[in-house]
Amino acid sequence: MKYSRTSLSAFRRWGGIFDVDGLRHEVDRLEALTLREGFWDDNDTAQSVLQERASAQGKVQRWDTLTADIEASRELLELASADDDAEMVEEVAGQIPDINSGVRKLEVERMLAGPEDGSDCIVTIHPGAGGVDAQDWAEMVSRMYLRWVEKKGMKVELINNQPGEEAGVKEVSFIVHGDSAYGYLRAEGGVHRLIRISPFDASGRRHTAFAAVYVVPDLDEGNSDIEIRPEDLRVDTYRASGAGGQHINKTESAVRLTHLSTGVVVACQAERSQHKNKATAMKMLRGRLYELQRREREAAFEEAYGGDKQDIAFGAQIRTYTLQPYTMVKDERTDHKVTNAQAVLDGDLDSFIEAYLLKAANDKAEAEADR
Repeated sequence: MKYSRTSLSAFRRWGGIFDVDGLRHEVDRLEALTLREGFWDDNDTAQSVLQERASAQGKVQRWDTLTADIEASRELLELASADDDAEMVEEVAGQIPDINSGVRKLEVERMLAGPEDGSDCIVTIHPGAGGVDAQDWAEMVSRMYLRWVEKKGMKVELINNQPGEEAGVKEVSFIVHGDSAYGYLRAEGGVHRLIRISPFDASGRRHTAFAAVYVVPDLDEGNSDIEIRPEDLRVDTYRASGAGGQHINKTESAVRLTHLSTGVVVACQAERSQHKNKATAMKMLRGRLYELQRREREAAFEEAYGGDKQDIAFGAQIRTYTLQPYTMVKDERTDHKVTNAQAVLDGDLDSFIEAYLLKAANDKAEAEADR
């Protein structure tokens, strides 16, 4: 039963790392902004401030709750030890799993310290090798993330959906609106592999399919250091192929942008307005270029100071989902695995995301210590 004592002392040491006092000051600062005259004159800015305040308040509240729980467990344990009360010891032991879970979640939140980790994000999913199986798999992956978003209480805005001819999707993109959406979902960027008996194979053979997931921050032009020069941009318009009525199919409202310097291509067809689709596509492109720069910086750091070498391209395989002859989902980066594949496909991704964020933070800390 040493956990409660060590956890409390660890939490006290964490005070500087997590910067609880700084968060409290931030809550006070944002609260003062909401009381200023004219605060609601700019609704978008006001909503952004309220969202930041709620996020900071939530972190402080979780910290205070865990600290109180650990302190209470420590006091109960001391009383139980003094009175030789086995029943009370058992009661304290029953609280430890919940405390463990809370500590882990708070530790993960501490990892979300990147400059854009608090942002909304744009998720794009493409089928890879595997034909109709890959298109079906891309749709399954999309559903998996939509279920995760629902479980987290976040919101989704669909911006591009191109159905496959037989099944699945050729491409799907959506914006995830929520606290630290990018910070969490950036862990999911890469290639996801599916192994199963194909429902599209009359012989019932086992097939492998791939889907590429791109996760980038949702960056507004004024809040981004990413510069996109007009001469580096090719703009193509075309008729949208997805649902939306005859109107969409008769006008070239869909927009495809190609960044000539990097070869990055993005597309949007969610709106009836070509202007709105182009604006959304520009946000997608800024996010993709930001992500490329981030990965290049990480690769340069790892090259200089050691650590696990990561492919800076978006095509690095990160996870395998095996449905036959047994069920297992295994992350190639962390070796974290679960046997309930259906639960994962239904959006139970937190354990994979947490394992990745903790490993990435530990790898970086070890590399910095060796500098």
